[in-house]
Amino acid sequence: MMAKERKFTGWHAAIIFCSAFTIIIGVNLVLAFSAVRTFPGIEVKNSYVASQTFDARRDAQTALGWEVNAKAEGGLVILSITDANGQPVQVGSLDAVVGRATHVKDDLAPEFVFDGHAYVARAELGEGNWNIRMTAVALNGTPFEQRVILHKEG
Repeated sequence: MMAKERKFTGWHAAIIFCSAFTIIIGVNLVLAFSAVRTFPGIEVKNSYVASQTFDARRDAQTALGWEVNAKAEGGLVILSITDANGQPVQVGSLDAVVGRATHVKDDLAPEFVFDGHAYVARAELGEGNWNIRMTAVALNGTPFEQRVILHKEG
C-alpha cells in the first residue's frame, strides 16, 4: 500500500500565518507590560518648568569642579567627591539612593557619613550594575545632582 499524499492547503497556510502573528503579538505584549511595570516613574513634575533653570543650575554645578566616584567593598558603599585639585569635598548635605538601573525594587537610601576622605555607608550590594542618584548641597548653597554608575564585581 502507498501512503496517502498530504496536500498543503489554504487552511494550512492560514493556521501557520495566524500562529506566527499570535506569537509575535504575545511577545510584544509581554515586553510592553514588563517595560511599563518596571519604569521607576516621573523624574520631574513639570519638564517645561525644570528646563527654564537647567542652564543656570548646570553652570553653577560645573563651576564647583567636583568629580564623583563610587565603589562597593566589604559591605560598604564609598562615595568620593573631590574638587578640581583632587582634594576631598565635605558637603552641606547629601541625599543618595542606591539602586539598579532597570527597576526600583532594590532601591535603598543608606546613611552616608563623611570620614574625612569620602562618604561611607553600610550597604550589601549584589554583583552587577548599580546607580547612585545623589543630590548634594555645597557649603556655599550650590545644589549638585548626579547619577553615579557603580559596577560591583562578584
